[in-house]
Amino acid sequence: MNIDLNPIAIVTDQMEQFAKASIELAPGLIAATIFLILTWIVKKVVMKVFDKTLVQHSHMRPSLVRALKAIIGSGIWGVGILIAAMIAMPSLTPAKLLAGLGVGSIAIGLVFKDTFENFLAGLLILLRKSMRIDDYIECEGIEGCVKEITMRDTYIRKTNGELVIVPNGILYSNPLRVITDWDLRRITLVCGVAYDEDVDASREVIRKAVESAKTVSKEKPIQIFAKEFGASSIDFEVSWWTKSKPVDERESRDELVSVIKRALDDAGIEIPFPYRTMTFKEPLKIIQGSDK
Repeated sequence: MNIDLNPIAIVTDQMEQFAKASIELAPGLIAATIFLILTWIVKKVVMKVFDKTLVQHSHMRPSLVRALKAIIGSGIWGVGILIAAMIAMPSLTPAKLLAGLGVGSIAIGLVFKDTFENFLAGLLILLRKSMRIDDYIECEGIEGCVKEITMRDTYIRKTNGELVIVPNGILYSNPLRVITDWDLRRITLVCGVAYDEDVDASREVIRKAVESAKTVSKEKPIQIFAKEFGASSIDFEVSWWTKSKPVDERESRDELVSVIKRALDDAGIEIPFPYRTMTFKEPLKIIQGSDK
């Protein structure tokens, strides 16, 4: 049996079939292209309406506005592309399309599980009112100032200047401490005086010293309590309120240590060194050396 293989005839036949298929699909492709252009126009109109109505008449965060616009835009494009695909390929029914999307969604969900988790966590974080841009936070040992919140990550600038990019899933699923949620923050300092000093007089001297400090808030009460009998002193727990940023806390501690020390010195109240009493099981022998 002889088989006549004519390369030119084969290529010509394939080109004719491709041309016929293209001609048959051309109306659908043109209609799908036109629909995609209309989808783009609809997206632009919706974004303008969104900016004029919701954004200008609300107090939403800029990050949340950008996130909502991205979600709305992606949703419009997603619906538009699906409809355009059905226009271009009439055999692609909605049932087949939904079935394909169901299988594809499972596969994509397994592959991009962490990405979707961070995306959803980012949206929920943006909806929170308790964490804002320029807030100081602490989570999982990371402490710093929030500089930007995106749909996937949060950018935190540490007090030493380092920038840490934290996935939103970590911030949402772990305890988060918002240090600057209030403008004021309570600070506690332990101060000890010698056992032979008068406790009430010492407390009053410390109180006047704290009240004189510039970094201490006048809106909140100052609390001074005799805390415990220390190894060599009566320890006072001194609490006051100051501004909430970390640098404000350090400045206030510095000032309070200085003014309390100065006030106790001026009042003649001793801040004792640790005392140690050493005992030996047997008497010590003292050997005196002879001068040579």
